[in-house]
Amino acid sequence: MNNKLLSIVLPTFNERENIQFVVNEIFDLANDYTLEILIVDDNSTDGTSDFVKSLAKKDSRIRLIRRVGRSGLSSAIKEGLLNATSDIAVVMDADGQHQTTDALFAVKELIQSKSDLVVGSRFLDQAKIPGLSQRRTIGSNSANSLARISLNKSYKHLTDYMSGCLVLNLKTCLPFVLKINVNGFKFYYELLALSKGYLKVKEIPLIFKPRSYGESKLDLSIIWDFIISLIHTLTFRLLPRRAISFGLVGLSGVIVQLLSTNIMMYFFLFSFERALPAAVLIAATSNYLINNALTFRSQRLFGYYLVKGLAKFLLVSSLPVIANIGLATAFYNSIYENTLLAQISGICVVFIWNYVASSRFVWNTP
Repeated sequence: MNNKLLSIVLPTFNERENIQFVVNEIFDLANDYTLEILIVDDNSTDGTSDFVKSLAKKDSRIRLIRRVGRSGLSSAIKEGLLNATSDIAVVMDADGQHQTTDALFAVKELIQSKSDLVVGSRFLDQAKIPGLSQRRTIGSNSANSLARISLNKSYKHLTDYMSGCLVLNLKTCLPFVLKINVNGFKFYYELLALSKGYLKVKEIPLIFKPRSYGESKLDLSIIWDFIISLIHTLTFRLLPRRAISFGLVGLSGVIVQLLSTNIMMYFFLFSFERALPAAVLIAATSNYLINNALTFRSQRLFGYYLVKGLAKFLLVSSLPVIANIGLATAFYNSIYENTLLAQISGICVVFIWNYVASSRFVWNTP
């Protein structure tokens, strides 16, 4: 490896107030290296891209990769690493919570130990985490326990599968980086899952500082992505991630449909045949809204297009919805008068059609 050239990848979204400090700290502490700093910005709304562009005009070591129509932390990291020119690449948060001193120590460990990957862990004994709230600490510990179960036994000794501070030997890691699904929950977790124990991974203790400006990007969609990543890994990555998400949303639709049917039958005294069509429509609308917020988040529809998308979704679903109602009603009338089994028999008919057709015609994804 060329140990003097160092690529540093900083994914950003609305980090205008933090990025100057992080860049200055890197320049101040990295005197032993020839640097390139790749700032991968997801079309921030706070002027981050324009500010980074002004920095790049003054210092050729800074490179801006501005992404429009693409978003997400894992995909930003992947894009940055694929554009790196060094054999050694550092991935850090751009919010100032990762110390440059820790990242540079990890670089030295990578070279000295001849590892493929060195990771800053928030949960080693010597680590300090003043920037991690108690709620997030509990959440991270739970996520780490689940991740440990799902990954190759060669990685069982690791303590922080959710870390965002990484140093990679790109000669050995790049083949796996290329395969990473950009919608994955955490880049590091996806890299471990894909490498199946092949990589030599070492951890160093991390000092995880509080943010100076802005708020954490952790939200429901990130938790949802982690659930999908776990199922994807535990099912040997045979099913597409999006299909898993669509299926889980479909399960929520089953609950919505069953509850709606029972409410209309027992509180409003509707017959099963009268309650079922309305319940199917309510469940379909629920599925559409949740899928728009989670499954197809990168193609999320808003405003007029959200309403138009609902109309298209209901149109795409109309044939299987009719089949759902017809099959469920026939099952109920002719085979067995059980509303639960009747509805599930109809729901099973619609899943594959809805997934394939709505992906293509509603959210324009293959």
